[in-house]
Amino acid sequence: MNMGGGATLDHDLVTQLLLSRGVAPDDVERHRNPSLRAFLPDPSTFRDMDIAAERIAQAVMTGERVTVYGDYDVDGATSAALLVLLLRNLGHEAGYYIPDRLLEGYGPSGEALVRLGQEGSSLIVTVDCGAMAHQALAMAHQAGVDVIVVDHHKCAAELPRAVALVNPNRLDETDEGARHGHLAAVGVAFLLAIATVRTLRQHGHFQSRSEPDLFALLDLVALGTVADVAALHGLNRALVAQGLKVMGRRENVGMAALIDASRLSRAPTCSDLGFALGPRINAGGRVGESTLGVRLLTTTDPDEARAIAAQLSALNEERRAIEAAVQEAAEAQVDAQHNRAVLVLAGRGWHPGVIGIVAGRIKEKTGKPTLVIALDADEAGNGKGSGRSISGVDLGAAIIAAREQGLLVAGGGHAMAAGLTVQPDQLGALGDWLDERLSGAVTAAMANQALLLDLALAPGGLAPALVETLESAGPFGVGWPGPRIAVGPVHPVKVDLVGTDHVRLIARGEDGASFKAIAFRSAHTDLGQALLHASSGRRLWLAGRARIDDWASRPQAELHLEDAAFID
Repeated sequence: MNMGGGATLDHDLVTQLLLSRGVAPDDVERHRNPSLRAFLPDPSTFRDMDIAAERIAQAVMTGERVTVYGDYDVDGATSAALLVLLLRNLGHEAGYYIPDRLLEGYGPSGEALVRLGQEGSSLIVTVDCGAMAHQALAMAHQAGVDVIVVDHHKCAAELPRAVALVNPNRLDETDEGARHGHLAAVGVAFLLAIATVRTLRQHGHFQSRSEPDLFALLDLVALGTVADVAALHGLNRALVAQGLKVMGRRENVGMAALIDASRLSRAPTCSDLGFALGPRINAGGRVGESTLGVRLLTTTDPDEARAIAAQLSALNEERRAIEAAVQEAAEAQVDAQHNRAVLVLAGRGWHPGVIGIVAGRIKEKTGKPTLVIALDADEAGNGKGSGRSISGVDLGAAIIAAREQGLLVAGGGHAMAAGLTVQPDQLGALGDWLDERLSGAVTAAMANQALLLDLALAPGGLAPALVETLESAGPFGVGWPGPRIAVGPVHPVKVDLVGTDHVRLIARGEDGASFKAIAFRSAHTDLGQALLHASSGRRLWLAGRARIDDWASRPQAELHLEDAAFID
């Protein structure tokens, strides 16, 4: 490595990060600054894409009434908002429909589709749902309503009846299309937007009007992609990288209000999308009004945007309290299932709006795929469940197989997350079946767990300039992990609790430099307890992610801890 100049050093460090993440040496420059031009596929590659684009184009040109039918999470809200804004920019006002999580559940219902048709919608586009809605789409077809499905969830071999079903995870997808199976639904919707504009161009639709700026929609794509925990490699990384730039321009009135409500005084980063903006949009669908997210992201009224953003922030605080109660109750069942490969936790009175978050929290604590099920969640007395998995264990495929085995009323998802409806008397059989099916994959995945490091340095090297260099290889997320560094040797100077269960550490190195490190939600973990009881005379190495703390008078680098190793 050339140590002669800062620019060369930064360049070489980013190169090493890219190479360590599987980028071929001759492809480094394309990944250094991921652009859409470099990564965007031809939308026509995907099955049914041209059919869907043609049908939407015809609706625009003939003035048909169109309704976008979305899901109630962030991916669903951003996907719906993207298509609504696209059609608005094409001079066509579309309606939207977001089902109530508690009253209607996930996915399109046949009754709702038929009712929308009766109210005048001759075309309905479902986003982030519909891939497994065979009965609902059959009802729509019988009622004479055209439905286009835009989804990314796992599909069965038999597809539901639709004008077009655009989903890179179709079992009959082209090889090129299947390579983009990691797209969130909002990414698929963006490709459909490109295809639709191209189709309208071919029909001469823009001879007397300007084409819409599709790049202006990328802030929605970035938010939905990160919040849905889609793998950030390839096209997704380019979409998020460019989307963050668009978000920083604050052109979407609702997005700007959301950023302000999140108390961000700078342009959002990738982690902000997952931990600040996304949870607020989600809160509307989880514990409030399901349409709030789409309303916020499509409004042009700054006052309305501020009011909705404030409402979502309040709902997010309410969601936190509900989540804490459900998590405590669910964790009380974990010890009884210590021999299980997959945790199946269920309880009455649990709010269905937070079970996915709780499943994710327990999965992180235990390292096991986790299903959290709210019993008596519908009028039939069925349980509604949400699951989160670990890398290397395809939970969505297992849930689909369990449904096909008759263990579930409904179910689907993708590798890392799944949803289900189950009869309470089937819980035991479901747990046994999942344990038998997935135990080998879980054992292999847990055996392969390791804390991989990108860099080791003395405390004096942990500086804002280093963090900025590391971040330039982003955006980071699932499938494109952020750089993990080890800092040491250090002595603990001060260790205390922050909030309810965060452990904060002030450490000083043998070079005289000191820095702050924090281990989130770790007070009751082995790591947290080891740090809290460490004497100032002990030496250790600390490992985690380097971040900028910009709350102080001047920015400082800090370490978000994932592990520690005592050396004496």
